[in-house]
Amino acid sequence: MDLYEEFLKRVQDIHRLGALQGHLGWDQEVLMPAKGAQARGEMMAWLAGQRHQQLTDGRTGELLSALEDANLDADQAANVREMRRMHDQAARLPQSFVETFAKARSEALVAWQEARSASDFEAFKPSLERLIALTREKIDLLGVTSTPYDVLLDEYEVGMTVEDYDPLFAGLKARLVPLLQAITVAQSSTPDPSLPEGLRFSVDAQKVFCKAVSANMGFDFEAGRMDASTHPFSAGLWPGDTRFTTRFDEADPFSCLYAVMHETGHALYEQGLDHEHRFTPRGGAVSLGVHESQSRFWENQIGRTQAFWKAALPWFNEAFPDAPTWSEVDLNQLANRVERGFIRVEADEVTYNLHVMIRYEIEKQLFNGDLAVDDLPTVWNTMFKEWFDLDVPEDRLGCLQDIHWSMGAFGYFPTYTLGNLYAAQLLEAMSKDLGDIDERVASGDWEPMLAWLGPRIHLRGSQVTPAQLIEDATGSPPSPEPFLRYVEEKYGALYKLG
Repeated sequence: MDLYEEFLKRVQDIHRLGALQGHLGWDQEVLMPAKGAQARGEMMAWLAGQRHQQLTDGRTGELLSALEDANLDADQAANVREMRRMHDQAARLPQSFVETFAKARSEALVAWQEARSASDFEAFKPSLERLIALTREKIDLLGVTSTPYDVLLDEYEVGMTVEDYDPLFAGLKARLVPLLQAITVAQSSTPDPSLPEGLRFSVDAQKVFCKAVSANMGFDFEAGRMDASTHPFSAGLWPGDTRFTTRFDEADPFSCLYAVMHETGHALYEQGLDHEHRFTPRGGAVSLGVHESQSRFWENQIGRTQAFWKAALPWFNEAFPDAPTWSEVDLNQLANRVERGFIRVEADEVTYNLHVMIRYEIEKQLFNGDLAVDDLPTVWNTMFKEWFDLDVPEDRLGCLQDIHWSMGAFGYFPTYTLGNLYAAQLLEAMSKDLGDIDERVASGDWEPMLAWLGPRIHLRGSQVTPAQLIEDATGSPPSPEPFLRYVEEKYGALYKLG
């Protein structure tokens, strides 16, 4: 146990450095003045180097080797297992590369923000080319056992590969496209309701309404905060400090609302982690797929329901007294409109996964194929026309809309779809234990749902693999069927598809 205590101290120091990186990253996206970008990039590079140095230190390797044969409990074994994976991966990357990559990411984020604002891909292209070149170098350093893109996919959902995602996405597309076509036919005879033109929802009123929803979901504002950023995100910095952001559109309050519910879902996971295991792998979220399941559960299975609007209607009316006299039925129809839109984060549940698939196919071409960065906007726009029958009018609505590529987060997008699948499976299991979820949501008492998720997902951290965690929580291995049942039943009823 003396060896484990020494090991634990090293692990916690490594994770504290990661938390500092997260804090500076949050500040860069939310508060940092533009002229601070160069120094911030240098600071991020230095922190990345320090963390890498501690992670790959010879003594860390010695302790891992000694503890792998020790008599450890489940939590201790989880820390050793996860740190072994992190250590071995980091050992393949030179510290100079880690520092260079961190600096490039920091600079690319600022370039993306400016390029997106101007809808100018050419302004972002040099930064993107650099990140892709560095990512290819990272793939070579880590070693390819199957396809280059698999190396990146494994970073966000361990064990998932192209061989897993290709048939999964093909199966989803085979059921979602006919559903979308049937909805389109229904819309031709009975058009969806829409927000009245010229109606405005003030930013201040949206803040009040969305904070009320977030608080009712269970977010502790004494241990976190809500801010605005170009792209909504959540950051669990350390115990007692979890932050999320949103963005505002005065013509559409749903944009802010569902961004807040999504990011609050992430934040509830972070606030619900077992702080006894803080600054260790055991105390952290198990994967991006599971993380996305928490955000998509609250955003969609709870937020896009008539039951939600029955509970939230008084808050909505108080925040927006000049809005039409809408019922919960009206607001639910507005919130669930299916449309072939440009923006992923504002997509409905039928088209959302198609947005993810486009990004997945493009990333495959970038790393497994020969797609040049110069051709990326054309390929994006061509695929979008084929899949959505829409002409992308500008880069801001196309290949510049997401923050992920500016962060070097290639391989991240498929976890959104995994999150959708896991969320639907969790909803089915929760319903068996808690009864009619709609009744609970409509009552306004949402605590039992958070309490159900706590011991099954949040508190377990990285104790087991993502697939095992979902199976433990639901009684069945991960499957796309619960999601497909959910989305077909929900939208079949909404659009009276019979």
